[in-house]
This record gives sequence, structure tokens and C-alpha cells, in this order.
Amino acid sequence: MSLTKTFDQFEVYQKSILLAKEVFKLMNHTNFEREYGFKDQIKRAVVSISNNIAEGSEYNNNRQFIRVLSHSKGSCAEVRSMLILAVELGLLQREQVEAPIELSIEISKKPFKVHGLSEDKALECFNH
Repeated sequence: MSLTKTFDQFEVYQKSILLAKEVFKLMNHTNFEREYGFKDQIKRAVVSISNNIAEGSEYNNNRQFIRVLSHSKGSCAEVRSMLILAVELGLLQREQVEAPIELSIEISKKPFKVHGLSEDKALECFNH
């Protein structure tokens, strides 16, 4: 498995950077001034999305690549969950999280396509 692009050339990586910027901007809201644990957790989760895409692109076999990309999908779900929780706790308004949630869903659907694999093919690689 050899990739013809570097990780920073992948659209999914670029979108993960946009998501990180949006989340970091939301965490600057005054409602989060004393929510240190919440801010730290969501920032770590959003940063791990792009880091896992970068890390996965460096592996030379599909199984390792897919395993690491699965972590980025999990981090996308964690970010979405925390954004929803921020709304439920009254820290943010629903309108503020709609775009980042949609972007995280979009990113979550794309990682396996970085290497031209369908999710079915990715699962097949896991099982062998």
C-alpha cells in the first residue's frame, strides 16, 4: 500500500483541520471559562481526528491504516456527542453547533476513501 499523496493533501484531513478551528473557536465562548475539563476533552478529541488521519497515512499496510482511521471516526463521534451535550447543558445554542456537527459527520464518512477503500473492504481487511 503506497499513497500517492501526503496526508495534508487529503480533503478529509483538510476538513478535519477546519473542524478543529471551529471547535476551538466555540470553546472560546465565555460559557466555557470554568469548564476546563469539558474544553480539554473536546479539544483533545478534535485534534486526534486530524492526527489519526496523518498517522494512518504513514502505515504501509491496509490493516494498520484502517485501524488508525477507525480511531478518527470514533473521535468524530466523540466531538459530536460533546457538542450536543454543550447544547443540552445550555453552554451553546443549537445553531452554533449545527455546522461543526455536519462537518464531523462528513469527515466520519470519508476516512476509508482516502485510500480508495469502501467500508466493506476495510472491514474485510480487519477480518483477515
